[in-house]
Amino acid sequence: MAAAPQAGTDLPTFPMPRDPRCPLAPPAEFAQWRDRPGMVEAMWREERTWVCSRYADIRAALVDPRLSADTIPDAMKADLGDTLPVLFPRIDDPEHNRLRRMMTGDFTFRRTEAMRPQIQEIVDGFLDRIAANGPPCDIVRDFALPVPSLVICLLLGVPYEDHEFFQKWSLAGLDSSSSVEEKSAATGTLFGYMFELVARKEREPGDDLVSRLITDHVAAGELSLETVAMNAVIMLQAGHETSASMISLGTLTLLQHPDTLARLRDTDDPAVVAATVEELMRYLTVVHSLVERVALEDCTIAGQEIRAGDLVLMNLPAGNWDSEFVTEPGRFDPARNARGHLGFGYGAHQCIGANLARVEMQIALSSLVRRLPGLQLAVPVEQLRFQNQQEIFGVEALPVTW
Repeated sequence: MAAAPQAGTDLPTFPMPRDPRCPLAPPAEFAQWRDRPGMVEAMWREERTWVCSRYADIRAALVDPRLSADTIPDAMKADLGDTLPVLFPRIDDPEHNRLRRMMTGDFTFRRTEAMRPQIQEIVDGFLDRIAANGPPCDIVRDFALPVPSLVICLLLGVPYEDHEFFQKWSLAGLDSSSSVEEKSAATGTLFGYMFELVARKEREPGDDLVSRLITDHVAAGELSLETVAMNAVIMLQAGHETSASMISLGTLTLLQHPDTLARLRDTDDPAVVAATVEELMRYLTVVHSLVERVALEDCTIAGQEIRAGDLVLMNLPAGNWDSEFVTEPGRFDPARNARGHLGFGYGAHQCIGANLARVEMQIALSSLVRRLPGLQLAVPVEQLRFQNQQEIFGVEALPVTW
């Protein structure tokens, strides 16, 4: 791994603070980082890292075999030895592909499209509750967080009544201001919970992804129970934190663009709904500091000479706001073709749950604006508090009325 910085370093710290006057926009410094040759060196998780900020460079780096997804420190591997679970996002092909294929069946386009009626029922249930209680409500607490939490719980086979527990420890593990020890403690707590659940499902399997992994692959000696548990933790975290942030911030973006909100509310065209979600993925890019790689050899990446062991962080928000990717990137425009965005990453490690996330956002956002046609913020936007220190960008609460 990259060497620890010297005391008093003046390197910028990632993630960068955002301008409170336009908090949905990436930091202004990112435009300067794209314009300069090579890459910028910054501090991230108390490590020096190179930050890749241009759209084309990020796509090239994410398929470059000289950069590895295996960024787990060697010291951790040595400490855990044979007990270290295999994390499919943190290994390279062909082993990554072998493990990923065991899980993709539940996330295919056909499978997630077939879940639309079930997801619609979940969304309608929360909207029924919101409408019955009357205004105001907090979109984060009452809608954006519980909808994807319940969906991923059903898919994995995790009891939804435990959602407050895993939300608490997920936030702790994804807080970029947490120490290494605090992150490890949060991950260990979630792993302990999930390992107990996996052990129960080994005895009493159900109709869910975790049970299928046990029945089909643990029984065949292809996976360990530890690996099933840890990868379930990863999917549980990613499956509710990212979608929750996108639904809440997507709602805020629509409120700031009333013409788009009205079009989404009044349309029966699924293509319009889908295009709106893709542009929201580009415009917001909530995964702003989680996609890293480590150099396997001395090489040149994005015009920058780097050494073996150097970290390279993919600055997805900067890439999605690159004018070489889309014209006028600072303009929210659902009419544009944003399908090539980096919101789900790119290449072999692209988000396994992308299809599911798309369906969730399409149903949640279109249903919300139709059910509550007079939706508006209940507080001035200046009073909103954003979670820039989380590895997944979000808003703490979104009070609305109608």
